Amino acid sequence: MPQLSRDQVQKFEQDGYLVVRDVFRPVVDLDPVIREYEGVLDRLVVRLFECGEIASRYEELAFGQRLIAVQRELGRSLVQHFDFSLPKANIKADTPIWVGEAIFNALSNPRLLDAVESLVGPEIYLNPIHHVRMKLPEKAFNDKLRGQGSLGTTAWHQDNGVATPDADPTNMITVWFPLRDTPISSGPLQIVPGSHLSGLITHCPKNQVNVSIPPQLLDDQPMLSVPMKRGDALFLHKLTAHCSLPNLSDDIRWSFDLRYNPVGQPTGRDAFPGFIARSRRAPDSELHDASEWANSWFEARRRLAANGIPKAFNRWDANAELCA
Repeated sequence: MPQLSRDQVQKFEQDGYLVVRDVFRPVVDLDPVIREYEGVLDRLVVRLFECGEIASRYEELAFGQRLIAVQRELGRSLVQHFDFSLPKANIKADTPIWVGEAIFNALSNPRLLDAVESLVGPEIYLNPIHHVRMKLPEKAFNDKLRGQGSLGTTAWHQDNGVATPDADPTNMITVWFPLRDTPISSGPLQIVPGSHLSGLITHCPKNQVNVSIPPQLLDDQPMLSVPMKRGDALFLHKLTAHCSLPNLSDDIRWSFDLRYNPVGQPTGRDAFPGFIARSRRAPDSELHDASEWANSWFEARRRLAANGIPKAFNRWDANAELCA
């Protein structure tokens, strides 16, 4: 796709968000990701079944329903097995991560990078703060699953607020896109348009890794829900306040959220690896080898499991007045 128009860039700068239609070609760009994840789930289910942790392989079910059924029987989240980032704490030598070729191709998709270039410039770095989201339907939660990991709604936050302070000057943008249509009933994102103009808002720690904006700081703010079609992408300023709505559908809400910034700027998570996705100045510096990207994550996992994470990702004080 061509780069964003001047009007689109101005809208992004004014509102702190931009929905761009048809960034991805669903069959060409997204279906390989879905097929790759279907293989991940199939191998995982076989292993769990052979170990006696589940009583069925649920082979008759489609991906989302199969994932729901297995997690309900286990009583724990399996999303880390599909994520292409490590967790922010308690990393072990065998912590699951999935860094397959289809995922790499989605992160470095030329059509996506064309749009990103309009917002951060021609020297584009894939920031390592990125995740797959597989939100359960509200009706699928049982007592063991509720409150686990990223299975449910995401509280109000700014993406700058979950990065380390060294990245405060970084021109980081978020790209959020669904692998399936995400109407309101499926729990898309909700945003506060224009909130990026107010700067970094206080966040309160929920635990070692999760933070959120105190609700009173967003009282009386206009909130906009952003349903999305498969192939579309939502671009967010790093200071735009957003959350996710509850998934009231019958299937998982399945999406990616990615970050990009100019090459050479701090990522806000320097213990994790990123890569140069595009460089007009030095094209030879671009990474085009999916296995090299995967190995960078395996090496990071080995290092962090052995030595620990060198600095905390959470800058916020749980004893602050607004957090009491």
